[in-house]
Amino acid sequence: MSAGNTTKRVLISIFAIPLILAVCMLGGAFFFTFTLAIALVSFYEYSLLVKAKGANTNTWLGFIGIIFLLINQVNYIFDMYSFLVGLMLLLTAYELFRNNGSIIYNVGSTLLGVLYIGLFAGSILGIREFFPSIGDLYTRGGLLIISIFIGIWVCDSAAFFGGTALGRHKLFPRVSPNKSWEGAIFGFLFAVITLILLKPVILNFLNWTNILVIGAIIGVVGQIGDLIESLIKRDAGVKDSSKLIPGHGGIFDRFDSILFTAPVVLLYLKYFL
Repeated sequence: MSAGNTTKRVLISIFAIPLILAVCMLGGAFFFTFTLAIALVSFYEYSLLVKAKGANTNTWLGFIGIIFLLINQVNYIFDMYSFLVGLMLLLTAYELFRNNGSIIYNVGSTLLGVLYIGLFAGSILGIREFFPSIGDLYTRGGLLIISIFIGIWVCDSAAFFGGTALGRHKLFPRVSPNKSWEGAIFGFLFAVITLILLKPVILNFLNWTNILVIGAIIGVVGQIGDLIESLIKRDAGVKDSSKLIPGHGGIFDRFDSILFTAPVVLLYLKYFL
């Protein structure tokens, strides 16, 4: 990473991180809008990636599907079966009139994008809205999602610097040649340590088992999410999902780990908290 890119990354982070933390604490319409923006821009960037493979996603139906999934996360309107049937009918029927490449590629890529990005972004909302909006209870969702973001940021940084200093064994050279097992272990350890340090500060409402499990999920699943997005980009033959954020790449690049981590954390909260 060049010095210029590092400077850009730091400057963007200085402005963006406080804004993200504030939106997390506010919750409600503010956090919904924030999450929806992440999902829609990520889907658009994803549609550009798969276009390099000859797939033409149905961008507008994809947008509509993602919007419905996020709305349904906070206000249950329909079951998943009804959603999938409706989406499949619309996507396949629209291909009759579209005449824009392969129906298999087009419908398949659109479905993957809607479910991958839409469902997983909905899980981010689900974590923020997990605790009832009664008094101080509602702030717990904000504190938890902030902790997950911090854990991911620390994990990414620790994996990068640990891998740079000590990396000897390649993690997935076919997917990301610069990532190492040593860096991944550093990321995992620091993700868990971060959650441990945050417990007495903002996560007192969780017990130690919850802390360790959520920290482990961030350290393992977050890094897998980064690898999955890297695999998609490598398949498309590009380095970044877009150039939207100077020094950082695209929105899909920046939020790939939280997109993958959120559904696993939400499942843990639902079944074990």
